[in-house]
Amino acid sequence: MTHADYVIDQMISAKSIAARVEELATEISSHFRDTDKLVVVGLLRGSFVFIADLVRELDLPVEVDFLEASSYGSAMQSSREVRIIKDLSGEIARRDVLVVEDIVDTGFTLHHVVGLLRARGPARLEVCALLDKPSRREVDIRATWTGFEIPDEFVVGYGIDYAQRNRNLPFIGKVRFPEA
Repeated sequence: MTHADYVIDQMISAKSIAARVEELATEISSHFRDTDKLVVVGLLRGSFVFIADLVRELDLPVEVDFLEASSYGSAMQSSREVRIIKDLSGEIARRDVLVVEDIVDTGFTLHHVVGLLRARGPARLEVCALLDKPSRREVDIRATWTGFEIPDEFVVGYGIDYAQRNRNLPFIGKVRFPEA
């Protein structure tokens, strides 16, 4: 796929994503099988496609809530300053919580969000990330479940954007800037 100033090369197909989401849902359902209702917290905006597909595959009663945090803006690199733009609507104290993240890069955003949510006293708090870039990690944080480990590439698609574009792609693609 080509845009005026960059090209997107497919990295992970829609079919591979769908298969992995099914596997993740099976593992998560097994882990939380004893819960009466799991609170699934999607980190906006990047996780919205992933969370929609994931919760439909979970074999559990779920409640869905969202939290929007940002450390990127329109940039390709994290600013390392995490801002909470939209907080949860419901309470998570003494509840089982699954945080759903699109991508763990430096770890700053996820570390901040997990700390914020743990302070609210959930019974259990686990994290599921679609993508993980361990080579970029600057903060010691890890997802309980990861869809795919990827190299240090800037990616878009399946909810992940570049300057608010390309979220609607059904696959994960690598952004490449052709030489002028």
